[in-house]
Amino acid sequence: MSVELPFAPVDTIIRRNAGDLRVSADAAEELARRIQRHGAELAVDAAKRASADGRKTLMSDDFGVEQVVDKADLELPVAPVDRIARLDITDDYRVAMDARIALADILEDYADNVAKAAAILAHHADRRTVKAEDIETYFELFG
Repeated sequence: MSVELPFAPVDTIIRRNAGDLRVSADAAEELARRIQRHGAELAVDAAKRASADGRKTLMSDDFGVEQVVDKADLELPVAPVDRIARLDITDDYRVAMDARIALADILEDYADNVAKAAAILAHHADRRTVKAEDIETYFELFG
């Protein structure tokens, strides 16, 4: 599975949570993979909700979001998030812009939580760099 999400914004999210720690390229890549997998799963659930309502367009409500943030406030770009949303749903679904932004916001919060924990794990390992193994360990512990 190729990763749709560019690594640079994911790296930025890790850095804003890592304090004075460095961030390995592998950590950003691993977190981008995890974000993508999570986003695709959320989109499948959203598609089920839309189908139950007789719609083929995913809306922000389908992701459990009532108020959508401003796109400019997000680090994650919306276009790749749109592609992530479509990974595991059929082509006959559309993803409304507010749904793309809502999903990007959800995924950014998800990434922030993982990055905070990965930084703690790196500190605990007495390292100065957040590595992919910190991301992997987070998911082993908290899945």
